Amino acid sequence: MSIIVRYADPLSSEARDLIAALDAELSGHYDEENNFPMAPEELVDTKIDFFMAETFEGEKVGTIALRRYKDYAEIKRMFVAEPARGKGAAQALLKAAHESAKQHGLPNVRLETGSYQKAAIALYERAGYIRRSSFGEYPPESEQNIYFEINLADEEADGS
Repeated sequence: MSIIVRYADPLSSEARDLIAALDAELSGHYDEENNFPMAPEELVDTKIDFFMAETFEGEKVGTIALRRYKDYAEIKRMFVAEPARGKGAAQALLKAAHESAKQHGLPNVRLETGSYQKAAIALYERAGYIRRSSFGEYPPESEQNIYFEINLADEEADGS
């Protein structure tokens, strides 16, 4: 499956559908205090770049948002629809987010993911992310929350 990643409108019907699918998947696993959703309306912000992955046929199959802070960026709303999993969409979305962070001069990308997201954890570790303590307004680590960070200079040095 060939994937194209483009900037997108988080308020589009396709984005809303994918975000709703992500919310449904996560709410089935995590307690409310350990789940940190963002509504599509919250993703319309000058400090957020929102991307959607699509097939060459135009089917929208995934989303990712990159929220920029003063000295780092954060991945939010990363999701790939079930039929497209394992076919390169997640890697393409992550690459787009990393490129966006670099373009904005941000050396580090952080994220929070859930302990039940085994495929996501494996993806982040393969991409060079390392576990770290909680950051920002997130609560300390729990059995349900895992925090990661990558230094993009290290990623480039590894040839990733």
